[in-house]
Amino acid sequence: MTNTTTKPKLAKGAAKEHILKVASTLFYTQGIHAVGVDTIVAQAGVAKTTLYDHFPSKDDLVNAYLTIHDQMFWQAWDAALEQHPESAEQQIRDLFEMLQAGITTPEVLGCAFLSAASEFPDLGQSSHQVALAHKQKVKTQFQALAQAAGVAQAEQLAEQLLLLLNGAFATKRVFGSLESPARQLAATANMLLDAHLARAGGG
Repeated sequence: MTNTTTKPKLAKGAAKEHILKVASTLFYTQGIHAVGVDTIVAQAGVAKTTLYDHFPSKDDLVNAYLTIHDQMFWQAWDAALEQHPESAEQQIRDLFEMLQAGITTPEVLGCAFLSAASEFPDLGQSSHQVALAHKQKVKTQFQALAQAAGVAQAEQLAEQLLLLLNGAFATKRVFGSLESPARQLAATANMLLDAHLARAGGG
C-alpha cells in the first residue's frame, strides 16, 4: 500500500526560522564549508526550493546565521552593562566575568565570527565583512568603556582586550571540554585594566 503520509507544512515565517535554526547549529558545530545546502535541507525536512525562497544563496544563509550570533552577543553584553551603569570600570570587569562564564560552558565551541573569517579569508567576501564589522564594533565599545573609565590609552586597552577575548575563544575551540585557558579570561582582563588605570593615576 502506498504511504501517503506527509510532513506538516510549516508556515512561511516558521519555515524560515526553522531553516535558519537548523543551519546555524550545523554551521557552528561542523563548519560552514563542511555543511552543504543538501545537508541543511535534509536536516530541516524541507524542500530545497523552500530554502531558496527564504535564502537565495548559501551566503545569505551564512550571513543570517552570523547576524543571529551578533544579536545574541550584544544582548548578553547589554545585560552585563546593566549591572553597574554608574561605573564604566566595573562594567568592563562585569563584561569579562560574563564572557568567561559563557565561553567556558560546554555549549560554546568557539567564536562564530573568527571561524567565518578563517573560512572566508577574502576580506571582500560578504561573510568576512560581517565578521569584521562585529569585531570592529567590539573594539569600539571596549574603547568607549575604557575612555569612560579614565584610561589614558583607551584604544590600546581596547585592542588588548579584543586580542584577549579572541584568544579565549580560540583556545576553547582547541581545548574543547578539557580545562581551557579561557578560564583565565576575567582575571587577565582585570590585570590589563588595573595596569592601565595605574598608569593613568586612577588606581
